[in-house]
Amino acid sequence: MSPSILDYLKTNGERSEAEIAKALHMPMTLVQSQVSQLSDAGEVISCKVTRYKDGKKTVGTSWRLSCYSPPLAPGPKPGAKRKPADKTNIQ
Repeated sequence: MSPSILDYLKTNGERSEAEIAKALHMPMTLVQSQVSQLSDAGEVISCKVTRYKDGKKTVGTSWRLSCYSPPLAPGPKPGAKRKPADKTNIQ
């Protein structure tokens, strides 16, 4: 099983089977078998999706990593308060 699908989903977030196959230059049948194995292992989660593009209905499966949350962005968070500067060590 190729870790490239996991790496791709970690980098790009939720994607459909067709998008994964196109980006990784893999046949659709290989992508389907690998994501099925990853799903059985609990690495990914699938969702049935219906999308409309230019009035055309497309039904497919979308995949994302299970239990993955991206790292927190650096910097102060909303509502965070700064500590006052320590003025006891001024010379």
